[in-house]
Amino acid sequence: MKASRLSLLLLAFAASVHAELALDVPAIELKPKPEDEEVETTFKFRNKGDKVVKVLGLESACSCLSATLDKAEYQPGEVGTGHASFKVSTFVGRHEKFVTVNTDDPKNPDWQVNFVLDVPAVVDIKPKNLQWWVGDAPAQKACLVEFVGAEPMKIIKITPTRQNVKFEVKEIKEGRQYLITVKPDSTQEVTMGALKIETTSSIPKYRNQLAFFTITQKPESQPAPATTAAAAAASAPAPIPAPAPVAAEPKP
Repeated sequence: MKASRLSLLLLAFAASVHAELALDVPAIELKPKPEDEEVETTFKFRNKGDKVVKVLGLESACSCLSATLDKAEYQPGEVGTGHASFKVSTFVGRHEKFVTVNTDDPKNPDWQVNFVLDVPAVVDIKPKNLQWWVGDAPAQKACLVEFVGAEPMKIIKITPTRQNVKFEVKEIKEGRQYLITVKPDSTQEVTMGALKIETTSSIPKYRNQLAFFTITQKPESQPAPATTAAAAAASAPAPIPAPAPVAAEPKP
């Protein structure tokens, strides 16, 4: 009886012992400046369990993100330090990435460290692509280029990758807004091209922007679905014709 009780106590204790690496926040926020090519950060985490955690390896979900930890083993309650590096490149806006830490914890072998990269916009082009259908009238369409960063910019040159379009640029607000109008010579052929927009940005990666134009085949229209009543009538079985009347035999 005593042995059974001791076994139960040992099992209960083993079940309560666990390892748990965890951050104090849901995700690590990174807010680079527009000119940053790479941003680095350090972060703290803790072994909230009551068992030693051994780190077996790290894997990143994106080649743009790399991370390291300060050691490979963490005692219960111990605080660890991590270091992460993110290659900003052409990222703009909010992006969520993560690194997976492989551990020897059987209940939680893969600990995911979440990162949020929030890169401020500098140039905004709307719409990014001007589109025509093959056979449409070659009507003029426009896109608005806005320089929304702290630094005003100007468009100094536009070069189309195709010669079958004409374009004009008009300054709406100096250093901030420019309207580019595009008109194809013809819409009889499928075309994909771009306008190479050169700016006066002091940040090299924003000196050249792209706006696109396409002439594509119009998708074939699908037949309209039958109405409920019509569909029911079409699926209903054909009515059975009534039997022809039988002529009465003459009485003798």
